[in-house]
Amino acid sequence: MTRSTGRDWHRLAAAADYAFAIHSDQVRKGAETPYIGHLLGVAGLVLEYGGDEDQAIAGLLHDAIEDVGAAQEALIAARFGHRVAAIVRGCTDADTTPKPPWRARKEAYVAHLAQAGADVLLVSAADKLYNARAITADLRAIGPEVFTRFTAGAAGTLWYYRTLADTFARVLGGRLAAELAATVAEMARLAAAHGTQVVQPAPGIS
Repeated sequence: MTRSTGRDWHRLAAAADYAFAIHSDQVRKGAETPYIGHLLGVAGLVLEYGGDEDQAIAGLLHDAIEDVGAAQEALIAARFGHRVAAIVRGCTDADTTPKPPWRARKEAYVAHLAQAGADVLLVSAADKLYNARAITADLRAIGPEVFTRFTAGAAGTLWYYRTLADTFARVLGGRLAAELAATVAEMARLAAAHGTQVVQPAPGIS
C-alpha cells in the first residue's frame, strides 16, 4: 500500500453516511445480507476502474431514486452536486410504484445506455458487474435456485445480463466491460451446466 495524494474523501464519507441512513433497513434480494454492502462494493469498483469522487459517490447512491423515491434526486443534488444527481438519475430504471413491467423496463434501460454519458456508463457497469459476480458466486454455491430470487427467472435474468454485457462492450469498452463480459459468460456456462437455457440478446436490443 502507498499513501494517496492528500485527498481527504470527506464528501465520499458523507455519502456513505447518507447511504447508510436511507438504505439501513434493506437487505439483498434472497440473501438477507445488508444492502449497504452492495452499495459499498459498487463504489469500490468505480474507484478500482478509475472513477473520481463524484462517480464513487454516485456508486454509493445509485439506487436512491429507485428504492427510496424520486424526491431523492433533488436532495442528492443539493447535498452532493448536480453531477452526482445526474449520474444517479441515469442509473435509475424506474422511479414509480408500482414499477413498469419488468421486460419493458429493462429494454428501455438498455436502450438508454446507448445514449448515456461516460459517468453513467462507468457507474452502471460497476453496478452490473457487482450483481453479475454475486449471481455467479451463488450459482456455484446453490445452483439454479438462485434464479428464483428474480422476477424474470433464469431465462430473463440470463437474457438481461447477456444483453448488458454486449451493450457495455459496444458503448463503454475497456477493462470494466471486458470483466463484465467474462463474468456473464461464466454465469451462462454455469447455468447451462445445470440445464438452464442461455438466451441470446434479441436483435435491436443489444
